[in-house]
Amino acid sequence: MLTIRILGSGAGGGFPQWNCNCDLCAGVRAGTLNARPRTQSSIAISSDGIDWLLVNASPDIRQQILAFPALQPGRARRDTGIRAVLLIDSQIDHATGLLMLRENDRPLELYCSRMVQQDLSTGFPVLRMLEHYCGVNWHEIPIDGSAFEIAGIEDLAFTALALSSKAPPYSPHREDPHPGDNIGLQVRDRQTGRSLFYAPGLARVEAHLEPAMKAADVLLIDGTCWTDDEMALRGVGSRRALAMGHLPQSGTGGMIEALRPYARQRKVLIHINNTNPILVEDSPERAALTAAGIEVSHDGMEIHV
Repeated sequence: MLTIRILGSGAGGGFPQWNCNCDLCAGVRAGTLNARPRTQSSIAISSDGIDWLLVNASPDIRQQILAFPALQPGRARRDTGIRAVLLIDSQIDHATGLLMLRENDRPLELYCSRMVQQDLSTGFPVLRMLEHYCGVNWHEIPIDGSAFEIAGIEDLAFTALALSSKAPPYSPHREDPHPGDNIGLQVRDRQTGRSLFYAPGLARVEAHLEPAMKAADVLLIDGTCWTDDEMALRGVGSRRALAMGHLPQSGTGGMIEALRPYARQRKVLIHINNTNPILVEDSPERAALTAAGIEVSHDGMEIHV
């Protein structure tokens, strides 16, 4: 059975964000809101509950491993349930956790696109830094829609689909987007045929994604912002959701509307920004999602496909 463990459900900075005193962050700190803290976005995937693929290595990975004993089974002096790491992009909140894994007793098995590997060897040279510790075995993942395997997790088949996106600010090609800067990931259980579509950064539902999304049993996708101008409404910045590569949930053409054709699929949001009112479990915005058949993930949530 394909199992997905939500290690972290928050966007960059988590919830509450360390330096933010917006009403949501202040409220969750004070215990006056019906909301749960969240670490930064990452999931673990397994077909047998023993060997796990870590998808995105967040800066909170140590805390996330402590909260999920399956990733530290304790079978030897040095041990881990993580067989490999896959990155969907090279953003800080998805790649910094690689440094926390430097004590590994063998090279990390890393799966990512060529563009992500280049960013993490140049603008944010995490991979070069790890050469002085455990090292990395890099496996280039295809972005042409062809399936690939992860060694040690052979019961699952993976397909990466390139998404329209910009590379991080430190990327040498920040203003020159390339396919593979950001991907969506299809994961199919070879035994049951059931599948997951995962895309924590999704600016729009592009036509080439629709077959994978329609074939999926679970959609685990971008829940960053409720409105495009949410940062300004909270008084914490001026950046817009769409400009950052995230489709807001509400409004014409928003995520709620975009997901209406997917009535059969279980729909779950991840990568939720600290400014998003859906974090409050009894909010009108959360009620609107529930009415639309859309769930909000939380740290520790498990999804069985």
